Amino acid sequence: MTVAVTGATGTFGSSLVPLLHDDTRVDGVVGVSRHPDSGTGLDDRVEFRRGDVGDPGSLATTFRGADVVVHLAYDVSGTTNPGATRTVNEDGVRNAFRAAVDAGARRFVYASSLAAYGFSADHPPHIPESHPLAVDDPFFYARDKARSEQLLAAESADHLDVEVHVLRPCGVVGPALAGAKLPLPGPLAALGRGLLAGARQYARLGLPLAVPAFPLQLVHQDDVGHALARCALGEGPAGPYNIAGDGSVTLADLVRELGATVLELPAEVAEIPSRAAMALPLPQPAQWVAATTHPAIMDTTRAKEELGWRPRFTGTGAWRDTVRS
Repeated sequence: MTVAVTGATGTFGSSLVPLLHDDTRVDGVVGVSRHPDSGTGLDDRVEFRRGDVGDPGSLATTFRGADVVVHLAYDVSGTTNPGATRTVNEDGVRNAFRAAVDAGARRFVYASSLAAYGFSADHPPHIPESHPLAVDDPFFYARDKARSEQLLAAESADHLDVEVHVLRPCGVVGPALAGAKLPLPGPLAALGRGLLAGARQYARLGLPLAVPAFPLQLVHQDDVGHALARCALGEGPAGPYNIAGDGSVTLADLVRELGATVLELPAEVAEIPSRAAMALPLPQPAQWVAATTHPAIMDTTRAKEELGWRPRFTGTGAWRDTVRS
């Protein structure tokens, strides 16, 4: 089989493409990117082609001959204007699916996000895949992910012969967090590196850091790659899958792992100001504060039982691997 991957040179793509390359069931991999020269082909079974999810014509060309399409390209940062962001995020999913259908692909895999559920007080303690999506959320990324899934469901309803798999990973960490391909949204990338450096400096000085015990889930970038590969190869039935490392951690736990002395504060110290901020007309990049308004912890039972996926890293282990990097 031949697998085409949009966003192939990004963090998820960089984890997925080598796995597909090494699988004997895969005859070829087509990496689709606006900047294909940044891709590194492992051999002649990996070909990088220029394509843009906003340009259906380019996708028709790059997907030609693909049996499976994995759609990873997305505007995470929101630094472009809202209309341009929607074009990449919502129209991009529609364009990619239609081009996959036209190419005769039998399987379509979409990387969504925990954010598609939104960040709400209405969440159950462990969010199942059946939980409603946040199609009207004020946070642009949550809203775009939810609406993208909604659009994909509507499109695929007319093409039941195409298997559609949707992955909803939580916060993704790993070695790339300390490097150039930071899997945080663009405007938070520099902040993330700064926090890592600052916390380490505090640890060296022996100064305590006051950090809220806000709970969250993390997953290692390689575990996301393995989940995507299993979907691409048809290892489990179609449908959505929550993807997270086992166990939850808190912001305070993350800082402790950096060796800093932590003064643990109640989670509300993060939640209350974040909710107040989200009531304001924030620019898109600043809306990422929504992630600390309410805890969002997913149930990953379906991915384990039906997809056969097991995270190799716990949430804490994924963070430790990031810190070691």
